[in-house]
Amino acid sequence: MVSHVASSSPIPQIDINALKTNQASIVTLVALAYVLGVDAGGAWLVAFVAVSLAIGAARPGSGPFQLFYRRVLRATGVIPARPRPDEAAPHRFAQAMGAAVLIVSTIALVAGATGFGWVLAWLVVALALANLLFGFCAGCFIFYQLRRFTSGAAAS
Repeated sequence: MVSHVASSSPIPQIDINALKTNQASIVTLVALAYVLGVDAGGAWLVAFVAVSLAIGAARPGSGPFQLFYRRVLRATGVIPARPRPDEAAPHRFAQAMGAAVLIVSTIALVAGATGFGWVLAWLVVALALANLLFGFCAGCFIFYQLRRFTSGAAAS
């Protein structure tokens, strides 16, 4: 028999449109950086995306993409909020992973290893697109696998 216990704590919610705005920003700005090229500021644009993601992961709601969504797109009604029950931690983890990869990408681009730098940047774009278009968050998947692995190790 399954019993349902009422919980006083609310179910955590995330705003899907905030996540999608973040993903669309990553895709658009990194693609623009590639078109501009390293010499015309592309590496600095990749760095901006990396820092934006890092800020958003470290201080949820404070990243430039998140602020743009909340203060401009949602506030003006261009994009409405679309909350759904979900944990925020896996999405922050994914954002931190994207930031880390884009930081390494930026270093490679500035150091002259442009092929390696762009491969890393386009990897982040591909994963952001997978989440944007298909709802598959690779960073979230890794987060849950790590949690499963570490909680399984703690139980034994």
